[in-house]
Amino acid sequence: MPTAYVPTKLQTPREDGSYLAEFLLEKGYEVHGIVRRSSSFNTGRIEHLYKNSQAHIEGNMKLHYGDLTDSTCLVKIINEVKPNEIYNLGAQSHVKISFDLAEYTADVDGVGTLRLLDAIKTCGLINSVKFYQASTSELFGKVQEIPQKETTPFYPRSPYGAAKLYAYWIVVNFREAYNLFAVNGILFNHESPRRGANFVTRKISRSVAKIHLGQMDSFSLGNLDAKRDWGHARDYVEAMWLMLQTDEPEDFVIATGEVHSVREFVEKSFKHIGKTIVWEGKNENEVGRCKETGKIHVTVNHKYYRPTEVDFLQGDCTKARQKLNWKPRVTFDELVREMVDADVELMRSNPNA
Repeated sequence: MPTAYVPTKLQTPREDGSYLAEFLLEKGYEVHGIVRRSSSFNTGRIEHLYKNSQAHIEGNMKLHYGDLTDSTCLVKIINEVKPNEIYNLGAQSHVKISFDLAEYTADVDGVGTLRLLDAIKTCGLINSVKFYQASTSELFGKVQEIPQKETTPFYPRSPYGAAKLYAYWIVVNFREAYNLFAVNGILFNHESPRRGANFVTRKISRSVAKIHLGQMDSFSLGNLDAKRDWGHARDYVEAMWLMLQTDEPEDFVIATGEVHSVREFVEKSFKHIGKTIVWEGKNENEVGRCKETGKIHVTVNHKYYRPTEVDFLQGDCTKARQKLNWKPRVTFDELVREMVDADVELMRSNPNA
């Protein structure tokens, strides 16, 4: 039975980690993950993967307490598990928050990756482990060409992007210096109903659901004109796995190639519940008003702007299509509908969620 080790988000198993664990378990893997100790259960996204979810009894998914800031625990877990594949999804991954937690973001996202790579080397597993690093389209930041591909120069615009840039290059260095099978997956934005609640797409779908159910009237956003290449996380975890099944380690951009604005995400989310949003005003005074009722449902608040914005990201995944035979399956419209529907059900059953 192949074994995979999936360091995931430090607070709770992240969106990608839950989909990846599902994917690997379906393929017959034994999956090991790390979670940071908390005074409350923080395994909501993976509870359905327990052998007994009520009693938290593990089957082929096993969890270990750990932290990417603790190299000793990483060595201990890797030496105990001796995995065939390691997927490093662990990060402080909120770009805006990285400006407030810059040092912590660098420690986890940058040096944390080095700690994992060093742990592999310390445990003598260089020749037996394949390593996947969750890289990011935020590396491109102030984009130097459109669309962005594997050879596009990097220009990160946040502490998160800068930390991930170090992680990217230390993975390349271990690949070249020690012949480790290590790859960077440069994934563009990928969303789902499991996305963290303070990420903009999930904030929109949650808020639209609450408005639909009469639980709130309006919500605030930052830069409505930021444009992103949005895909579905379920599609993207397949690409992670495919990268580790190749004969030679290479880095890949994973994206849809389509670009949509935050404004468009808002409009399509409201359209799904039967509301048409009409925009009035400019900049921080802009509002989104419901055409049918006249109510203002969306406002703009400068506190949600980043100190340095990333205005436009569009990926070119030609290499992944050709070499991995990978392509996205879920369309943008399907993604929006799935997220809104899931949050309507969530808020209907638990308005305080």
